[in-house]
Amino acid sequence: MAALLGIWWAWLSVALGLALVEILLPGFIFLGFAVGAALMALLVAVLPDPLGPALAMALFAGLSLLGWIGLRILFRNQRTHARVIRHDIND
Repeated sequence: MAALLGIWWAWLSVALGLALVEILLPGFIFLGFAVGAALMALLVAVLPDPLGPALAMALFAGLSLLGWIGLRILFRNQRTHARVIRHDIND
C-alpha cells in the first residue's frame, strides 16, 4: 500500500473513482476528495523523490480540505434564479 502512494497514476485512478462515486451518489461529499487526489497525482508526478506514506496522506487530507472549501465557495456564488411565489392563486 505504501508503494502505491508514490505512483502518480494510482492517485489519478483514485481521483477518477471518487469523481464517479460523486456522480452516482450526489451530495457534494466526494468531490473535494477527488480534487485532493488529482492534486496529489500532480504533486507526485512533479516531485522527483517519493513522499513518505505519512506525509502523502497528510498532504492528501490538506489538499482535499482546500479543494472542498474552494468548491464550496465556487458553488455558493451561483444562484438558481427560481421564481418565488408570495401569494396563493386561490386568494
